[in-house]
Amino acid sequence: MKLLVTGATGKLGSKIIQVLLKTVPSEQLAVSVREPEKAQDLKAKGVDVRQGNFDQPESLNTAFAGIDRLLIISADGDTETRIRQHGNAISAAEHAGVKFIAYTSIANAQESTNALAEVHKATETAILETGIPYSFLRNNWYLENELSSIQGVIAGAPWFTSAESGKVGWALQQDYAEAAAAVLAGEGHDNTIYELSGKPLTQEEIASAVGKALNKEVEVQQVDDNAYAEVMKAAGVPEFIIPMLVNIQKDIREGTLDIESNDFEKLLGRPATRVEEGIAKLV
Repeated sequence: MKLLVTGATGKLGSKIIQVLLKTVPSEQLAVSVREPEKAQDLKAKGVDVRQGNFDQPESLNTAFAGIDRLLIISADGDTETRIRQHGNAISAAEHAGVKFIAYTSIANAQESTNALAEVHKATETAILETGIPYSFLRNNWYLENELSSIQGVIAGAPWFTSAESGKVGWALQQDYAEAAAAVLAGEGHDNTIYELSGKPLTQEEIASAVGKALNKEVEVQQVDDNAYAEVMKAAGVPEFIIPMLVNIQKDIREGTLDIESNDFEKLLGRPATRVEEGIAKLV
């Protein structure tokens, strides 16, 4: 049984591989990366390092050859680019005779109005159309995404948000990595969907958790989207990123990440790491 993880030198991918190496013999593990030279540490551990580029379908055909179970980690970029790239990976999986595809999706992908959901809805649909057994890992929000806000609080700034009472199921990347590894290396996951979400919290609740971790009072300032954009600009966030951040606040406000689920417990035998504990680890 040969397992392959794409994007294995990225933040999530590298964590998934480290988890797999604890339970799966290294000779059964392969990775597909754009730049194999960046994965020399994995090669030294006996992992089969292959060159694969989502923009070069022929490279994926080679990278996925002989692979039984594949984890496609969603790519970065604009919507059109990501859908094309994911389609290339899925076609290559079909060509290679892959027997199982796991994919890192987003919360409630098929019904979500989240700005990021279009990519994941299209990718899930493309995987379904292959008829290959699948598992959709519908990841909620990484707690690591809030590091800049946490750093702002450490520097004395309030917790700025325009998300109003919207809730998010934050969890550590490590939890998502362990869940993905359990699905890729485990049995009984054919044709499954896992809504991977921590306990949904409001901005006030996560700010309170940050305060406990830092042992300080954290002021929450609810502002409108325009004011939020101005705060981000003043904080030095590059202007091309600001519309995306404003959209994220809007999506949270509209409840697209407010997902109650015990799927982490199903896969890990425990709930997601408590947010307070996760923040303490990050800081």
